[in-house]
Amino acid sequence: MSRTAIDSSYLAFFTFTFVLVVTPGSTTAVVVRNTLEGGRRAGYLTALGAALANTIIAISCGLGLSVLLTVWPGSLDAIRIGGAVFLSWLGVSSLYRAATREDGGISIHGLHGLHGLRPSGAYVGDGIGINLLSPVIISFYLSVVPSFIPAGASRLYYSGLAATHVSLAIACHVMWATALDAMCRWFVAPWKRRLLQAATGLALIALAIKVIV
Repeated sequence: MSRTAIDSSYLAFFTFTFVLVVTPGSTTAVVVRNTLEGGRRAGYLTALGAALANTIIAISCGLGLSVLLTVWPGSLDAIRIGGAVFLSWLGVSSLYRAATREDGGISIHGLHGLHGLRPSGAYVGDGIGINLLSPVIISFYLSVVPSFIPAGASRLYYSGLAATHVSLAIACHVMWATALDAMCRWFVAPWKRRLLQAATGLALIALAIKVIV
């Protein structure tokens, strides 16, 4: 296999994956929600959890997750429903805070990352949960990634593509958390934070409906 063919395949994959990860989706919404709740550190921990989930899915698909889907075709639907339920729960909890708290449950200290409402592991768990329950990411590794592997390429080529996706995704999510934390001066007024929490809740529920439909 020529080096030129491998380089062109990788460049195509990099471009496609970059567009994919910078487009806001369910993981981005959860990173934003947790950054609002617990500050930049909470957003970073959520991004770390999402990266761990991406790694788990990449390894599982490389080892033969497609076999499970062949034996139990409904497993992808079960994952999709589970992901929608998880998104809905996060969205409803955000709307509850917006409805019951003057500041939407978002403290200025939280936006500065000085403390969070939950333990660090909970934010990591959110990131893991939202991606492990994402049929989009599973389908990405089962069908999209293999299509960018040139014929005759080393078995390590898949690992390189997976590492590229995981790295780009965590960089993007860290960027979202950092940007939102930097904008905290815009949300000094409690009603603005309350509105932001409500908007985040509605976005999460809308994403849950999109996943189901």
